[in-house]
Amino acid sequence: MILGCAFLMMSDAVSKWLSQTYPVGQIMCLRNVFVLVPILFVVWRSGRFADLRIGNWGGQFLRGGFHVLAAALFVTSVSLLPLADVHAIGFVGPIFIAALSPFLLKEHVGWRRWTAILVGFAGVLVMLRPTGAGFHYLGLIPVAAALSSALRDIATRHLSRDQTSISILLFSSSMVIIVGLFTAPFGWQALTLQSTALFALNGFVNGSAHFLIIESYRNAQAPIVAPFKYSMLLWATLFGFLIWNQLPDAWIIGGTVPLIGSGLYIFYREQRFK
Repeated sequence: MILGCAFLMMSDAVSKWLSQTYPVGQIMCLRNVFVLVPILFVVWRSGRFADLRIGNWGGQFLRGGFHVLAAALFVTSVSLLPLADVHAIGFVGPIFIAALSPFLLKEHVGWRRWTAILVGFAGVLVMLRPTGAGFHYLGLIPVAAALSSALRDIATRHLSRDQTSISILLFSSSMVIIVGLFTAPFGWQALTLQSTALFALNGFVNGSAHFLIIESYRNAQAPIVAPFKYSMLLWATLFGFLIWNQLPDAWIIGGTVPLIGSGLYIFYREQRFK
C-alpha cells in the first residue's frame, strides 16, 4: 500500500510537470495509453484473457463516465494547486461515500457516522479558507474530483458483483483515452523524446500503483492496510517540496487532522458492523 501510494504520487508529480506544457486532455489520454501496458502484462502473464469479457455494458459506461470526470478534474487540480493541497482535500472522498451510501447503496448510517461525516466536511471547509476574500475557490476542483471518485467507487461496488477488476480497470482506462482523444483539435502539443518518456513513466507508475493497491487488499485484511493510504499526503508533501518547493500551509494542516480522523473513524465503524 505504501509503495502503491508512492507510485501514485510520482504519477501525479509527472502529470503536474507535464501540465506546464501539455493540456489536460492530452495528459489524460497519453497517460492512460501507457496505463494499459501493466494491465495487459498482468493479463498476459496470468493467461486469463476471459477476465477481459464485458458483461454489464451499462454499468461499465456509468463507472467509466465517473472515472473520466474524476481524472479530468484531478489532473486540472494538480496543474493549478500544490500536490499536498490536492490530496489533503481529496481525502474527503470516503466522507462523500459514507454520506451517499444510505441513498445509493441502501446502507444504514447511524448518528455516530453522521457526526464523523459532518466533522470531515468541516475539515474541508477549513482547507477552503471560508473567510470572505480568502476563500480558496480553486480548492473546489479537488472537492469535485473527490465527489466524482466517490460516485465512481459506489458504481464499482455494484459493478464488481459480476465484472472482474481487470475488465473494469481496462474499460475505464480506455474511456479516458477515447475522451482525451476528442480534445486533440483543441491545443495538443507536439511530443518530444523527453516528454514521450515522461508520459510512458507516468502511465506505467500509475497502472503499477493501482495494481499494488489492489494486491495489498487481496493479501491482507482491509483494516490493516487501509490506514496506510493516508501516506499519500506524506509522499505528496515530499514530492511537492523537492520539485516545486511547496509545503501545505496552516489552513491545509488544520483541516487535514479532522478530515483524516473522521475518515478513519468511518472506516472502522463500517468494518465493525459488516
